Amino acid sequence: MKHFTSVKDIGNIKQALERAKYVKENPFADQDLGRNKTLLMIFFNSSLRTRLSTQKAALNLGMNVIVLDINQGAWKLETERGVIMDGDKPEHILEAIPVMGSYCDTIGVRAFAQFESKEDDYNEVIINQFIRYSGKPVFSMEAATLHPLQSYADLITIEEFKKTERPKVVLTWAPHPRALPQAVPNSFAEWMNATDYEFVITHPEGYELDDKFVGNAIVEYDKEKAYKDADFIYAKNWSAYRDPNYGKILSTDRAWTVDAQKMALTNNAHFMHCLPVRRNMIVTDDVIESAQSIVIQEAANRVVSAQSVIKELLKGI
Repeated sequence: MKHFTSVKDIGNIKQALERAKYVKENPFADQDLGRNKTLLMIFFNSSLRTRLSTQKAALNLGMNVIVLDINQGAWKLETERGVIMDGDKPEHILEAIPVMGSYCDTIGVRAFAQFESKEDDYNEVIINQFIRYSGKPVFSMEAATLHPLQSYADLITIEEFKKTERPKVVLTWAPHPRALPQAVPNSFAEWMNATDYEFVITHPEGYELDDKFVGNAIVEYDKEKAYKDADFIYAKNWSAYRDPNYGKILSTDRAWTVDAQKMALTNNAHFMHCLPVRRNMIVTDDVIESAQSIVIQEAANRVVSAQSVIKELLKGI
């Protein structure tokens, strides 16, 4: 693996799951692979699970870790070409990236959609510049349009908890007070489409995702119908994708909050969410605290997905 930004980089899904299983059962078996190697983790945006899980994964592999918060303690970076740099950004990313690359062996980048330009967001301008100019293997710790480490962990978790070979997995939109990117739902859809699961996406009209990520999923606007007989409910908010409403909130309808009434329609489904979660907006207390909630196990598998990816990147160095 040269870089990791989507499910397309992981190769055969079944083999990826086998590699993850090995990593989970043998977390310290490959420390020779990472010894005297350095991971640089670059954060343009806040993080809890991604920061901790990825750092833990690298340490399990015997690596040194450097963490850089671009907005705290680093120079503000200009990302656009042709800009007269007479503002508050004294360094250009095109100088910063190769410098960063000279200090490490592989780079993880976290850079959300900015909602200033849909074209820039969906062309993944920031992470693609790291790939182009760093000279090092780069992996996404969430980019503008995808969050593959999360989705890899989601898949590992579903495989661990499924009770049938082909479970019904439902991705449901839920309300949120802020405009959130489409990265997690895009990525989850992309990974679910790589399986043979029955995959359904449900959301209010106006919240349609990019067709290239929706893929073969069934889109169901009737949420009760979508929930019926589901084995997994994956809740996530996202803002509108389609123009002219890109990045906007179109609804905060609490009827879409995941609650016990809707979960009762399912096949005793497990509840999933990438976290952090707005309780009683996205999901009610009783659902997220129920025995069927697997959000903690899902979060724990973030170490496994990150370690599996970093291990494959190290093999290519």
